[in-house]
Amino acid sequence: MELITTVTAMVALQAQAPRPLGLVPTMGFLHDGHISLVRRARQENSTVVTSIFVNPTQFGPQEDLANYPRSTERDLEALEKEGVDIVFMPSTGEMYPAGFETHVDPGDIAIPLEGEARPGHLIGVATIVTKLFTITRPNHAYFGQKDGQQARVIQHINTDLNLGVTVVICPTVRESDGLAMSSRNSYLNNAERKSATILYRALLHAKELFNQGERDTSNIRMAMINLIEAEPTAYIDYVSIANLETLREIKRIDQTTMISLAVRIGEARLIDNLIISEMTE
Repeated sequence: MELITTVTAMVALQAQAPRPLGLVPTMGFLHDGHISLVRRARQENSTVVTSIFVNPTQFGPQEDLANYPRSTERDLEALEKEGVDIVFMPSTGEMYPAGFETHVDPGDIAIPLEGEARPGHLIGVATIVTKLFTITRPNHAYFGQKDGQQARVIQHINTDLNLGVTVVICPTVRESDGLAMSSRNSYLNNAERKSATILYRALLHAKELFNQGERDTSNIRMAMINLIEAEPTAYIDYVSIANLETLREIKRIDQTTMISLAVRIGEARLIDNLIISEMTE
């Protein structure tokens, strides 16, 4: 496994690497969700590149950039064990050198949900993913469905900017009690960790109502809100029931739909989602 820290070296290496090349972008502090992406990439590519970069442009001024969890040595050991060929781990100055001022605005799809709750976040995501795509030139890139809006944004910029990457969205990996795996779960104390299952329980409740024939999104949303608000430590940022492709809110579920939510529990802001359609059981 090669550890690369400069853009110049990464560009040179990917140009000579056996193809197809699969990219797994991460911010480190790896968990089983990340590892599932790495394993999928390993199955489908001759060369696997994993990036580790805590991207400052996707954090707001009051967010947790300085305290974002890091475990570089453990991450590198895990990636080597999984057979990763190249780890690209640049510094902030390497990715955003003096004079950098170009940003990628994904448009309307980045306005609601995380775009409203975290202004500038998805522009930061779109910018760093575009840079990683142009530096590593992957044939395939792997992302988790847990970050549902982010996944749609990346698909959107890949198409609009003709980046030529096959974007692979992989299923959310969950703990045994349903909590979606996330680096920010490490912020939770024991009591908060138990409370955090409310996100998945609310999603499952929405799915149950759908399977029982409910299609009115206001009824489903209110049922989710009531369930979450019964958990004393949970504070809702949003509960969304939207068209999967546009992320525009809908009044009735008569199309493929993403039900998503953001909930604050203690110091952690957690997100999760489920996709449902008439095929859902």
